[in-house]
Amino acid sequence: MATFYGMERDERGGFNFDNVQRNQMLRDTGLHFKNAMKTGTTISGIVFKGGVVLGADTRSTNGETVADKNCEKIHYIAPNIYCCGAGTAADTEAVTGMIASNLELHRMATKRKSRVVTALTMLKTHLFKYQGHIGAALVLGGVDINGPHLFTVYPHGSSDALPFATMGSGSLAAMAVFESDYKEDMDEEQAKELVARSIRAGIFNDLGSGSNVDLCVITKEGVKYLRNHETPNERTYTRSKGYDFPIGTTVLNKRNFMTATSFTLPINETVDISEGKPEDVVMAE
Repeated sequence: MATFYGMERDERGGFNFDNVQRNQMLRDTGLHFKNAMKTGTTISGIVFKGGVVLGADTRSTNGETVADKNCEKIHYIAPNIYCCGAGTAADTEAVTGMIASNLELHRMATKRKSRVVTALTMLKTHLFKYQGHIGAALVLGGVDINGPHLFTVYPHGSSDALPFATMGSGSLAAMAVFESDYKEDMDEEQAKELVARSIRAGIFNDLGSGSNVDLCVITKEGVKYLRNHETPNERTYTRSKGYDFPIGTTVLNKRNFMTATSFTLPINETVDISEGKPEDVVMAE
């Protein structure tokens, strides 16, 4: 049995490109593979004299559609650690929530405050295990017994330790602001102004970023979460009478009936509607 197993299994190791020919054959037959959906965000962080300032925009996109104009991208990790997330919203929320839960258990077991490097190690280990399939690009910041710390964590599990950092589709615009005006030993107000300006650069120069500026200031004294610190894209006009669209305004060509009360209609039956409301339609005998 052992001899047969050894003959069948290739033990040479290395890379295997067998699927390249298979994928090309599938394309030739007309199968089209889905492309990854583009994501958009601007997140940044900076280390100042007494702590860390994190910043993020508030636009959530679904392809080319703005799904949420005022979402939260700065996630809680520990009382002294927060994390900005770019990429797939579900992945950033799930992975930061999981690490926050694990760190709370760690604090209960050790009776000590969480350290930023502990959160970094947990995040890197988890992301590396999934080889980039978890779409979470993070800016991690916090203050612990060793002082302020700022890290970037990439979806594949690599990381950087920097005095200022940006991530997301608007990261180049934000980095241009940092590289131009960053100084060591800035005070809190200077750091907040610089981070806010870097997020504004992403908002106004990147289509995937937009709406408002959120900030999070972390010092040894505590955390200040500044939700909607700046709102540079407020709506300029709102109709005084509001908007009221009567039923039937949108043309309805087909309706898929799948309701618990539709006893007279077969499940998944599609019917054509020419006039009237959907509830007025009667199935033909």
